[in-house]
Parts: sequence; structure tokens; C-alpha cells
Amino acid sequence: MIALLTGATAFTEHRPPPRPRPPDGPLGWAGYDAARRRAAARTGEEESVVYGTGSVGGRACVLLSFEFGFLGGSLGGPTGDRLTAAYELALTRRLPLLALVATGGSRMQEGMVALTQLQRVAAASVRLRAAGIPQIAVVRDPTTGGGWATVGAGADVVLALPGAQIGFAGSRVRPPDADPYAYSAEGQFAAGQVDAVVPPGELATAVAHWLHALGPHEALPPAPVPRALPPAGEPSRAEAADAGTVEAAVTEPAHAGTEGTADAEPAHAGTEGAAGAGSTPRLPATGREAVARARDPRRPRTEAYLADYFPERLPLHGDRSGGTDPGLLTGFGLRADGRPVAYVAQCGTPTRPAGYRAAARTIRLADRLGVPVLTLVDTPGAANDAEAERAGAGAAIADAFAAIAAARVPVTTLVIGEGGSGGALALASPDNTHVTADSYFSVIAPELAAAILKRAPSETGATADQLRLRPQDLVELGIARSIVT
Repeated sequence: MIALLTGATAFTEHRPPPRPRPPDGPLGWAGYDAARRRAAARTGEEESVVYGTGSVGGRACVLLSFEFGFLGGSLGGPTGDRLTAAYELALTRRLPLLALVATGGSRMQEGMVALTQLQRVAAASVRLRAAGIPQIAVVRDPTTGGGWATVGAGADVVLALPGAQIGFAGSRVRPPDADPYAYSAEGQFAAGQVDAVVPPGELATAVAHWLHALGPHEALPPAPVPRALPPAGEPSRAEAADAGTVEAAVTEPAHAGTEGTADAEPAHAGTEGAAGAGSTPRLPATGREAVARARDPRRPRTEAYLADYFPERLPLHGDRSGGTDPGLLTGFGLRADGRPVAYVAQCGTPTRPAGYRAAARTIRLADRLGVPVLTLVDTPGAANDAEAERAGAGAAIADAFAAIAAARVPVTTLVIGEGGSGGALALASPDNTHVTADSYFSVIAPELAAAILKRAPSETGATADQLRLRPQDLVELGIARSIVT
């Protein structure tokens, strides 16, 4: 497996200092030494783990690989020595740790001494995490027991080989009626415990991209504000300017009920791909128009913005608590200049608790690794059904707010559609939020505001106007820094 990733690049094996071991191990388990000798003869290895330094796709890293043929890749005292030495090597050299895992769990012949190796591995992983060094796990068939619960599931990014058996419970200790799919790579992906299922032929490229994205990095600049995209089939404003077809911007008069807000062109942040001077989007004249434009199915959606922004995307999947939200995309991406940016992007649906937890996971990982964050806001609001409440909607939203508030890396936000209340604000930067001309941001949806105020449905439009939710209103109120073009 190491050769599959490193190719012709040299791998330099390291070994921890030898320690004396009692005959047949700490328990004096009859036949244990003989079983170790047979495993060594069969595999050519002295233990169930090999570790050292190497390179994947030109990115240096510390690799550790389990040899399942050596006593089922089980963890014993000597295995713990090698695992902790690998983590220490990564810490000392400030190199990412890449773990290739295939294990059946703790080694029976060493009893509790074997089990406590999990504590040693967890402590080594925590030290590496505190130092801002990334950890990537590739889980193979099988990966079960304590090895999955530490080296595997404890990594920052978990990639799995197709069809691999993965789970805390091994095949011989599960309930007889257990669903085998739950213990598969594909089942763990569906449950949000694995970030991607990667075929062997694509693994080296995927790992190389992840090593590039996660670093370690020197200080990185903030994520640039994405450029605004036109509706499908229409040229961008920059393209239209190049063709000499951009018309003068339409400046709408202030709408009555917005306290005389002037609709003069707002300040625009310097953004990649922005149109040339004199080209600005037409802004909505009323609040109700702003809402209608944000809800228009023809406006650009999240996938289009991400595709335009990133030549290469590396998705993170799931909240690591058994949940996923297809309406919220997270991961890391590589820009055209090779710089990494972490992204959290709503897709226009009510965001579910699993989505907020996945967002918080991504933001905290980016913060720990020093990678700037981009959030794309587009939601009518947080999911508010009974299932969402049972899944901890309030706590999940609070966690997202906290992750943004605690981030030391710069967070850039672009509202690309609906900005529905706290469910949208939870993912918005407090001081670096921008908006598109076909977006709005509101304390609450106009329909709900009218209902709360006991107004007739016919007054929803007037309520939208009063809420001052248009892009130009948001700039004037200081909520947004600019309207992107």
C-alpha cells in the first residue's frame, strides 16, 4: 500500500528504540512468541505497523501502514510504540501524518496492556492536532475495533477503499442480525463517518491533493470574494464588458417605506473577475423584488459558484455524529494559484442540524490548520421540523455561531441568494460579508414576519419592503461590505 502511494519515490522506514519484552508477552500467553515468529516469517515484518517518511505527489509526509497479515493488524505494546513514534516524528518534523489502516483491533494475547495502547495513540494524536499538523487516514479492509476508533476515525480526513469493512465492532462480535451495510465503507459514508470512498487507482492523486490542501502552511491571505455569476446561458459581466456589450447600470429610486435610502452605487470590494469600471448590476427597487430575485430558479446556485471559484474541490462529508445534510457542502478547495481555501456552502434548502455540525467541523479544522474560510449563504432558514428539533437544531446552530466567532483565520462570506434569519447568519462572517444583486438578508422571511405581526397575506410585500433586506440596504446598514459584480 505504501508503494501504491509513493510510487518510485523512496520510503525511509523508521523504528523506535527496542524495549525488552517478557517471554510470551505481558500476560505470559502460551504460544504468543511462536505466533509472532510465524507472522514475521509470513509477512517479512517485525510488527503489525511500519512507519517512516516518504512523499506522495511531491508532498512530504510521515506514513504509517498496518500489516493485516501480522496477527490481524492488531495493536499490542510494540505496535503502540511504533504508532506513537510515528506521531512524534510527524510532530518533530512538522509533516502531515498519513495512516494506512487495516486492523482487527487490540491484541488478545496482551490483554489490558494492548487495550491501553489506544490511550497512548489518542494522546499522541491530540499533541499533533494542537500543533496544527494534519492527519489523514486511508481505511482498508478490514478496519475495526480500537484502531478504527483512534487512528482511523480520529483523523482529520477519512478516505476509504471501496467495499472495505469498517466499524468499531468486528465481524465476530456484532449482533447476529446486524445490517452488514452499516459496517461497510459505503455505509459509513452514508452515515457521515467517511469523507470519500476512493478507488485504489485514484487514491494517490486524492491523497496528494489533500496533503496540498491541508498543509502545514505559512500565513495565508483571506479568501477572495467570489465574483457574481450571471443566470445560466448569459455571459458574465466581465465577459460582456470584454465584448463591449455592457449597458450602463440601472440605478433604481428609493422605495417608499425604506426611510429614504439612496440607491446610489455602493462601494464594491476588489474581487476576482469583477467587471470593469462602470459596470454594475441592476439592483432591486423593492424588498419584494429582492426576495423574488433571490428565489428565482434561474439565478446562479451554489454548485456554479464553487465550480467557478475552485479548479479542484476536496469534499468533507458528514458531521461525524451519524448525520449528513445534502443541502450544505463543505470541504477544502485549491484555487487556480494553488492556494487552499476551506468552504462551507448552503444550497438553497433549509439547513439541517447535521449541516451546521458539518460546517462547524470544517471551520474548526481550517482554523487549526491556518486555512482561510469561504462561506456561501443561501437558505430560507434553518430546518424547523420536529425531526430537526430532535436532532438538536438549537445546539447545532449555536455550535456554528461559536465556530465562526472563535475562528482566528479570516472568514469571507458571500450571500448568493436567500439569507433567511439566524439559519443564514450562523454561517456569515461578522465583518467580511458581501452580497450579490440577486440576494437578500432578513431577520425573518417576509411571510413569517407578516404572520407574526398579524398582517394579512396581502401585506407580505409591504412587510418585505419595511424589513430593508435589499442588497443596497444591507450595505447602508453596515451588514454587508459590498455588492459584488
